[in-house]
Amino acid sequence: MKNFTSVDDALDFAIINEQGAHDFYMHLAGKMKKPEMAKVFEEFAAEELGHKAALENVKKGGDFNTAEEYVLDLKIADYVVRVDENAEDLDYQHALILAMKREKAAYRLYTKLAAGVETEKLRKLFTSMAQEEAKHKLRFEIEYDDNYLTSKN
Repeated sequence: MKNFTSVDDALDFAIINEQGAHDFYMHLAGKMKKPEMAKVFEEFAAEELGHKAALENVKKGGDFNTAEEYVLDLKIADYVVRVDENAEDLDYQHALILAMKREKAAYRLYTKLAAGVETEKLRKLFTSMAQEEAKHKLRFEIEYDDNYLTSKN
């Protein structure tokens, strides 16, 4: 991971990462054949823009409401196969797998960022962002479980 020379440097990195997440979810939305499936990814894209705006606000000197909560990890992302995000025939199941894995990576990124900063304010910010990503991962894991793992008998 990149070494940051300033708080702004770390925040800029996180802001770029959130924009990338937005673009990723819009890409997945565009590959879905059913509108209701596309909507799921469009909603996540909007949330990522919300994260970006919150980080930009902090960069301008604003506050960030941190969440001190534990988010359950179903660990489904640990046991599903890798998927090519550029596949032409990407279905909802495989898009969910991509999303789970991306959120897991984002959680790890923010956890590392939190461990690498010197101020308590930034540590809390990045820890809170990690929890936001963990919530996203959990929502994708629940969706995956409901649609692909749970027996529909």
